[in-house]
Amino acid sequence: MADFIRIDPTSKVPPYEQIRALVAIAAANGELPVGYRLPTVRALAGELSVAVNTVARAYRELEQAGVVETRGRSGTFVAAAGDDQRAEALAAARAYAEVITRVGLEREEAVEILRAALEGAPGVSH
Repeated sequence: MADFIRIDPTSKVPPYEQIRALVAIAAANGELPVGYRLPTVRALAGELSVAVNTVARAYRELEQAGVVETRGRSGTFVAAAGDDQRAEALAAARAYAEVITRVGLEREEAVEILRAALEGAPGVSH
């Protein structure tokens, strides 16, 4: 699994957030299908050369968001419950992309607008 997860040590984004975002994106676009079993926290930490707590935090946040579910000793799996949420988010993202294209904004500015909106949104973890 770590073949699509690359930690950028020079990034200002903490490693746990890089892991969380990459797994969430992969689950949203189907690279990680519903029911896919994620590596154990220890295994992924070893593959990525990060602390176990880093991966554990990413998994915890993914579980809180409904992207994954932990089934005790069976492991952590991509959750079906998040499908509707991901579909809604993808539809909204596509609509936003259409607006950005129509009004002629640059990609970087569009991302900054989205980032600012997320920072001001209630219930969004930073």
